[in-house]
Amino acid sequence: MALAARLWRFLPWGRRIFPGPWLSRGVAGSRGLCCTRRLRGSEVSPPTSRSPHYWLGSGTLLFSLAAPYHHGECGELRKVMGNLGAFKRSLLFSALPYLGFEAYQVFSQAVMVHATAKVFRVEEILEQADYLYESGETEKLYQLLTQYKESEDAELLWRLARASRDIAQLSGTSEEEKKLLIYEALEYAKRALEKNESSFAAHKWYAICISDVGDYEGIKAKIANAYIIKEHFEKAIELNPKDATSIHLMGIWCYTFAEMPWYQRRIAKVLFATPPSSTYEEALGYFHRAEQVDPNFYSKNLLLLGKTYLKLHNKKLAAFWLMKAKDYPAHTEEDKQIQTEAAQLLTGFSDKN
Repeated sequence: MALAARLWRFLPWGRRIFPGPWLSRGVAGSRGLCCTRRLRGSEVSPPTSRSPHYWLGSGTLLFSLAAPYHHGECGELRKVMGNLGAFKRSLLFSALPYLGFEAYQVFSQAVMVHATAKVFRVEEILEQADYLYESGETEKLYQLLTQYKESEDAELLWRLARASRDIAQLSGTSEEEKKLLIYEALEYAKRALEKNESSFAAHKWYAICISDVGDYEGIKAKIANAYIIKEHFEKAIELNPKDATSIHLMGIWCYTFAEMPWYQRRIAKVLFATPPSSTYEEALGYFHRAEQVDPNFYSKNLLLLGKTYLKLHNKKLAAFWLMKAKDYPAHTEEDKQIQTEAAQLLTGFSDKN
């Protein structure tokens, strides 16, 4: 009814619909010569005794008696007024498309407001998640994000994959819980990639989670997954060449296959015509590239620079990077483990010297 009232007030009464002058609503019973247009209050003079007017409450001039009228004109007016009921019915039917359009506009605006509110809500959650991650609040981060595990947002899902994996890496997590979390993380990463294939982070965490799952599925599955892992790391670097973590992970891939034990190489040759392979030099190139993009971004990159130089028999540079890893501020459980490993490797240097 509110829409109909608005329509009645705003729609023009065209000549094809209603012959004669342009009338406003509420004129039944009025007398006089009709104006040819509606006038705003600012366009007319106030009523006087010589020129009586009929006014709407809004100040709109309805009729004017400034000029004399004739009986023929009054008869015509009565004829018009007699057909007003039929006209209203015809106007109602003609107004239906307008009403539908206005209802569509109202609905569209409501949908847009809801969508905007949803976007703001997701952005707020992501800000909280990033703050907790930077603060090393692993468990709080996981608790926050698991509330939205049914989300369709790729940015939220890959963060949940990362949080699940981080919980799995905690020393207090049992082996059974760790396995469940690793597979859970893979599922979140897979969904993130399905929602947005242009997300470098989704590619990166999908590859990481596939690698983790390989620990539970045997050497054959792990080697087979190596090609998939490499493909997604390379895609992540292509999408964001400035992401040091993706570059670092590509270095780990190279390091892993460079130090693959001989028996695993033999298995790989049996299972695959061209098994994955790499060199320490290639791994070193990626670790240095990551460090150039974002110096001191990750304690493990420092550790692996030191370990790679050890593999290449360069003890001086190995000691340099291992010392940096040992002195790196520990924000996470992993940082503490890396500090310990770096210190042990450095102690080994001292003993040999």
